[in-house]
Amino acid sequence: QAFFCLLLCIPWGSSCPPSCQCTERAGAKAVLCSSQHLEEIPKDIPRDVVFLKLDANSITRIPSNAFRHLSHLEEIDLSRNAIEKIDRAAFKGVAAGLRTLDLSSNRIRSIPKEALLALNAKLRLANNPWHCECALQEVLWEARLDPDSVQDITCHTAPREEYVGKPLLQVLDAGVNFCSVRQRTMDVAMFITMFGWFAMVIVYVVCYVRHNREDSCKHVDYLKSLPSTQAHAE
Repeated sequence: QAFFCLLLCIPWGSSCPPSCQCTERAGAKAVLCSSQHLEEIPKDIPRDVVFLKLDANSITRIPSNAFRHLSHLEEIDLSRNAIEKIDRAAFKGVAAGLRTLDLSSNRIRSIPKEALLALNAKLRLANNPWHCECALQEVLWEARLDPDSVQDITCHTAPREEYVGKPLLQVLDAGVNFCSVRQRTMDVAMFITMFGWFAMVIVYVVCYVRHNREDSCKHVDYLKSLPSTQAHAE
């Protein structure tokens, strides 16, 4: 934060989004849009920005390719917004150089793991109304989470009431595996589907055999009703 304060003192000579301040220090360019009542990510952010602060606004969604043209980005602060939805390709184009991504204190219940697992950035996800599920568990296991905030990733909702209100890390340490629960559910669903198809095949075969048997009986009765060759000879 001290670094951002220093950046405020040196204005840019280039264009800057309305309601934002653009500064530069030692070649590092920053766009500071904190507390500006923004409802979406500005479209005209300069391409060579390194630090982007969008905290304390009213942004509700991060759409696909929102930062794709900002290949120099190293830090994004989206904390204290009203973000509910993050698209799968929200951070496409900035994965390689991004070092810090702050999504804390929003309204995020779930997030596509594809949106975060491709990042090498340190993630802050605390203080969101998370629904504890397999995707969030995979993020916790595979993404680079900020160790200082990981304890504040709490289950706001969960498959079982006993997990609600507890830190996700505590639930997982107790031996809970949300991914295995999902796998068991998928296995049961697949078994039911296969049983249904098998039952349909059996019903079809029975109907087919019964239909052919009825046709055969009718054919035999028809042949019996025909005058015999011997009767014609007489």
